[in-house]
Amino acid sequence: MPDKAPKAKKQRFARTRQIREAYTVTRRNDPKIGWILLGIIVVVFGAMLALGFVIGQPLWLGMLGFSIALLAATIVFGRRAEAAAIRSIEGQPGAAAAVLNSLRKGYTVTPAVAVTRNQDIVHRVTSRSGVVLVGEGAPSRVANLMTNERRKTQRVIGDAPLHELVVGGGQGEVPLRKLSSTVMKLPRTLRPSEVTDLNYRLKALGAMQQPVPIPKGPLPKGAKLPKMPS
Repeated sequence: MPDKAPKAKKQRFARTRQIREAYTVTRRNDPKIGWILLGIIVVVFGAMLALGFVIGQPLWLGMLGFSIALLAATIVFGRRAEAAAIRSIEGQPGAAAAVLNSLRKGYTVTPAVAVTRNQDIVHRVTSRSGVVLVGEGAPSRVANLMTNERRKTQRVIGDAPLHELVVGGGQGEVPLRKLSSTVMKLPRTLRPSEVTDLNYRLKALGAMQQPVPIPKGPLPKGAKLPKMPS
């Protein structure tokens, strides 16, 4: 049997490096993150330990409290890391694509299905909610781009649901930090087989279109939010 120790060691090293990199990026945009995590651990562990002394089980509740404290700190860190990553790319062309690429399994993301030289961009997401067109850029220009893309898409998807979202801070627009949750909250009306068929149709549409003239450097550096270790 092959020795699994080197592989396990390599995985632990990669995991540790991933956590370190995520913390470094987060601290750059959220300088108080270290104190916040330390405070959570101290408060949760201290409360559980104190309860342990009250009921006469300090060792058992102390160990349990430490585990709960680490779990709570990990959850808070994950959320603040995601928020910090979004703040770091907000306002950059292609920021919406970076957020969409972090969606979980079941969402097929096609970045920049339509782009202008002014860096107005439309991205496409397919899932059990149907097709979602996500536009980012100047509202006056991206509206025309969305209209053109909607017409082309509707000819291919038939009666499948089609949703439109525009990223921004104006009225009727979706803030970048809420984009992922907004997409995931859309009603799921399609069966998995229908989603597969939808993806085939849209892939055929992309093959028939001319290559999109993506402007130089439309996506923010990294083009993906850092993923938290599971």
